[in-house]
Amino acid sequence: MQQNKDRIILHCDCNGFYASVSLLPYPELKDKPVVVGGSSENRHGIVLAKNEAAKKYGIKTAQTIQSALKACPQLIILPPQRERYEYFSKIINQIYNSYTDLVEPFGIDESWLDVTNSCWLFAKDGKELADMIRERVYCETGLTISVGVSFNKVFAKLGSDYKKPNATTVISRENYRDIVFPLKVEDLLFVGKNTKEALNAMGIRTIGQLAAADKALLEDKFGKHGRDLHIYANGLEDSPVQPFDAKREIKSVGSGNTFYRDIRGLEDIKPALMVLSEQVGLRLRRHGLYANGVQITIKNPAFVSFTRQKQIPSTNVSENIYNAALELLVKNWNVKMPIRALTVTALDPTADKKAQQINLFESAESQDDTKKENLQKALDKLKEKYGKDTVQNASVMKTDLFKH
Repeated sequence: MQQNKDRIILHCDCNGFYASVSLLPYPELKDKPVVVGGSSENRHGIVLAKNEAAKKYGIKTAQTIQSALKACPQLIILPPQRERYEYFSKIINQIYNSYTDLVEPFGIDESWLDVTNSCWLFAKDGKELADMIRERVYCETGLTISVGVSFNKVFAKLGSDYKKPNATTVISRENYRDIVFPLKVEDLLFVGKNTKEALNAMGIRTIGQLAAADKALLEDKFGKHGRDLHIYANGLEDSPVQPFDAKREIKSVGSGNTFYRDIRGLEDIKPALMVLSEQVGLRLRRHGLYANGVQITIKNPAFVSFTRQKQIPSTNVSENIYNAALELLVKNWNVKMPIRALTVTALDPTADKKAQQINLFESAESQDDTKKENLQKALDKLKEKYGKDTVQNASVMKTDLFKH
């Protein structure tokens, strides 16, 4: 019987998942430098994933294929295979589910498992169970995973990152200060580039320094995020692992495209934004959600990204999303400048419309999206029955941007 009051949380992370899955049919390439990359011809020529051999040449994710080939002329490039990634992710999560029903995916290639109440059915402790799961995943899929074992989700994830590939690391109440505190602050979950730089400017470079920092100072600097980071660093995070079939909160809904040629001018930009906005609106309506903000992300030919966002009245009408996106772009971007890629994202989606202040100077019809929403749903049904090209905006029909 379990005597320890602490939870037993595993974080299972597939090692080099995309590259490893792509390499399964080619065992002869295992020790050669390989990347998964997009097509240069279709202007998606970046490194999406790399194997251990490619890492030795300094090749990084999101690096252009051209620069990767300069660093390693003998580099082997494999195309992405989304269906295979989803297939293996499903198999691996089925393995996890055979040990507990509390399996929370954190992306396609990693999951948390709460085995507090089931560990003792299979093993003497969390480490033995983690090793058992690693061996089973390898035997059944040919893929390796690294596992962190701890008393909370944040430290379990640090454990899976601590030693790779194909390893188990236990972070316990007794050893967490020795293992966690010397780590760089950016190793902690949810410490991104900007937060890292801000913490470094405060003299905080390790997780131990973050744990010892003044909580009020962190909250003053970062708000709730600062308070959360202090909790994470001190091992006080206690969020539950969600059941595998639990409905996940959708935090944003977006659609983006890298164009086969640079676009510029409103003649190009408007139909591009229209197509992306229609895709975002359709996804919102399918999920029964309403956007409360819109964001655009522009990538120029030099791969530099530019992002702007604004709040909008609750809506899932594509036209409203398009109007907000177009306003953002025209106000914040020189439309004569070339655009390589464009993304439209609906922010803060909610299941219900948020209350809005009535504008007495607008007609009731302009304030109420009901008619537009009903029309959109009718069009959605037509497209679902007869194909997505059944009904199209005239400007979209004239453009060549989405035909390659």
